[in-house]
Amino acid sequence: MTIRLLPPQLIDQIAAGEVIERPASALKELVENSLDAGARRVDIEVQAGGTRLIRIRDDGVGISREELPLALARHATSKIASLDELERVATLGFRGEALPSIGSVAHMKLTSRAQGEDSGWSIDCDGGEVGALRPAAHPPGTTLEVRDLFFNTPARRKFLRTERTEFSHIESIVRGLALGRSEVAWQLKHNQRASIALPPADSREDFEARLSQICGENFLEHARYFEREIEGLRLRGWLAEPTFSRSQADMQYTYVNGRVVRDKVLRHAVRLGYQDVLFQSRQPAYVVFLELDPRRVDVNAHPAKLEIRFRDSRLVHDFVFRTVEAALASTLESAAPPALNPPAEAHSVSGSAGQHALSLSHASRTEVQDHKPLYEMLHSREGSKRDHSAVPPLGFALAQLAGIYILAENEDGLVIVDMHAAHERVMYERMKQSLGEEKLNRQALLVPVSLNVSAAEAEAAESFAEELLKLGFVVMRRGPEELRISEVPLLLKDADAESLLRDVLSDLRETAKADRIEGSANEILATMACHSAIRANRRLNIDEMNALLREMEQTERIDQCNHGRPTWSRITTAELDKLFLRGQ
Repeated sequence: MTIRLLPPQLIDQIAAGEVIERPASALKELVENSLDAGARRVDIEVQAGGTRLIRIRDDGVGISREELPLALARHATSKIASLDELERVATLGFRGEALPSIGSVAHMKLTSRAQGEDSGWSIDCDGGEVGALRPAAHPPGTTLEVRDLFFNTPARRKFLRTERTEFSHIESIVRGLALGRSEVAWQLKHNQRASIALPPADSREDFEARLSQICGENFLEHARYFEREIEGLRLRGWLAEPTFSRSQADMQYTYVNGRVVRDKVLRHAVRLGYQDVLFQSRQPAYVVFLELDPRRVDVNAHPAKLEIRFRDSRLVHDFVFRTVEAALASTLESAAPPALNPPAEAHSVSGSAGQHALSLSHASRTEVQDHKPLYEMLHSREGSKRDHSAVPPLGFALAQLAGIYILAENEDGLVIVDMHAAHERVMYERMKQSLGEEKLNRQALLVPVSLNVSAAEAEAAESFAEELLKLGFVVMRRGPEELRISEVPLLLKDADAESLLRDVLSDLRETAKADRIEGSANEILATMACHSAIRANRRLNIDEMNALLREMEQTERIDQCNHGRPTWSRITTAELDKLFLRGQ
């Protein structure tokens, strides 16, 4: 075949195939144009899952009569004009391909009135054929109608799903955009029925109301807000407690400079922050916003602009991971006051004879007789006279239930602690702290392991030799596609060295950071902590129970055990009163 130029209409249809996967893809491109135009309100109406009609109206700056035909031309945009502007682009769109691409596979009508003009104008684009301008009554802003999507590309239409499925994708797109632009009011209708109606959210309280409407009230009840800024990077958002984990990653919203993204570096960093408090098969729920200099991120990496590239992905990854990890580690609302234990003779539960002492630090125990007056005051019948400021967050132990639970009283009501799960978390965090860098000490192999790898893996092992040494690996390249392992991390000496090295090399090539070592070491520590924690039916006395409560208050991530199960729960006095119909 001879080389020839493609017809403009075919070029547009190829571009549409790259960007317009389904009705939701077209809607996303059009709504992003509205947001870039400064819209404060976006009204969306769709029919038949978006295949029959997509209508989007905004109150943005609008398009002047002279520029309407140009808006339908390929690579025509008002958002960038130079390479420098492309490198620091802050708008959601910038390529100028959306309108002509959509117009090439649908019947499209563009009506707009620019701010300050007396009247609006309209122009059609049917299957790539642009019509003539004509006057139209329209308020300031723009309306775009897309009818019969893929009418001239039946092969693409056959791949569409049911009406309900296509509309669910549209709803997901609108929810994601609505969380990213809280100052904008949103309305979505499907087949004349309202689906989403969101007023502007200009304050944190209003935004949390929007968050509750989009993600559900249950998410907001289990989520905590966090915020951190360092070295030009700012991360904020809401992280759901591990107990709110889900089977699928359907409630994970990530934004970079207000843009909805599905960046694997960002999502991996958040997931890593949950590693010690979540079952491996469960997915966390979160809404996070990352802000940084636009020059430090490349948004021109994917036709649909959902994937991006960071200039320094390792710095971003570490910042996000450490921030999420620290946010989840701050479990109790306030720091525990000096450890105060009630007298052992009160509410005592005798331990079984010959038991060894509970393994807790000496700092968590005190001589109880010194605080007997304070304890008697806290537990006096006149509750109004209690010194609530001296009550620790988890209160004081009362008794043990079924050999499994510790019952304690704090200023809010009743605290119930799963003693095995709580002690397991305490032991695990203590092991990690005491070992520190020791888990990266090396153990020489009696027989070095040789393995065949790809050329890329061999080059990675050579390039990251220093990093591997710090991680406890001594690896030598013995050929173009052969490596030899002579030493491995001490704590992982019984692990499969070959599989572990391959995983580490994969991490290093992907993010320049080896998470497998720490992850594998932590799995071993978690197993050790589980086996060393107190077991069910172990009878504890009041001193031991209070020692565990005080240690919990000083332990990070104490809300969940190493497997993601909750370690404690609380029933407030008001809830108890309601249970027993008091005051009714």
